[in-house]
Amino acid sequence: MRLIAENLGGERGGETVFSGIGFALENGQALVVTGPNGSGKSTLLRTIAGLLPRAEGDVRIEGGSETFPTIASAVHYLGHLNAMKTALSVMENLRFWRDFNGDGQLGVEEALETVGLGGIGYLPFGYLSTGQRRRAAIAKLLVSHRPLWLLDEPTAGLDKASEERFAGLMARHCAEGGIVVAATHLPLGLDGAQALAMGEAA
Repeated sequence: MRLIAENLGGERGGETVFSGIGFALENGQALVVTGPNGSGKSTLLRTIAGLLPRAEGDVRIEGGSETFPTIASAVHYLGHLNAMKTALSVMENLRFWRDFNGDGQLGVEEALETVGLGGIGYLPFGYLSTGQRRRAAIAKLLVSHRPLWLLDEPTAGLDKASEERFAGLMARHCAEGGIVVAATHLPLGLDGAQALAMGEAA
């Protein structure tokens, strides 16, 4: 499977944020997107995910087979917001996403153990600290299998140990043939990743 962007352009509020972006990622590869605030990192990820319309160019999946024929079918998008209901328990939230997106390699309990939240899945999501909420959102990536991870500042709110744990999860995803595109201000520990530096906002 390949993720290909050609002459990709994006807009925010009718203003051009970026243009002329191109890359090609194969199974097992990662792209780390950096740049100052306002340079279009989040807009780029949302455009790739199909959450925002393209201003120009093209972005597509090739070789995804019948299982993942399109980006929409292949993607996990982890944005700034965690997309979890505060009144539901952590496990209820994860079960919802598992049922919505389809099963993954890990069960809900095992996913929580993997992100260091074992034993607190019964708590309402709203009771968790900022870092715990982010780790629970990361667990969503594990309860449903999607080969393409689009990650917007994925380590925001995480302590050093959790950052290292997440670096291992990304590395494992790539080792198993997945693709990662991550926008970040902080080093992610993704050895061998391609780099894309976004410029200042237009």
